[in-house]
Amino acid sequence: MPVLEVHLVEGDHGPAAIARLLEAASRRYAEVLESPLERIRAYATLHPREHWAVGGATGLGNDLAPAPYFTAIVLEGRPVEQRHRLLADLTDLLVDVLGATRSRVRGRIIQVPHDDWGIGGVPASGARRDEIAARGR
Repeated sequence: MPVLEVHLVEGDHGPAAIARLLEAASRRYAEVLESPLERIRAYATLHPREHWAVGGATGLGNDLAPAPYFTAIVLEGRPVEQRHRLLADLTDLLVDVLGATRSRVRGRIIQVPHDDWGIGGVPASGARRDEIAARGR
């Protein structure tokens, strides 16, 4: 289930750095959520500089410092401490791997109800019923 999307400006970071970020973020996501690594999906969405604004200023004609944004999707019911750690750890990775300024990183966690997430075309509530029940104990 866990899905991570990191939004970046094209050209701010090279392909190797983005690949390192996605690999490290996948491992960290799995560790924090105590989820098998093979279930993690991580994507980098690259936006043209003219499609990015920070503080009302677009990247065109400006030398804006990178301001990455990420979205982490988890199934509903994850403990708040776990979600807070995920926010902190993903921010740390953006700082450590891409050299982003911590205060410029933004992120959010979206919790999805088990009946609204599909795994192989089946709602997670059915596909992972036993695992979900065990988390609640």
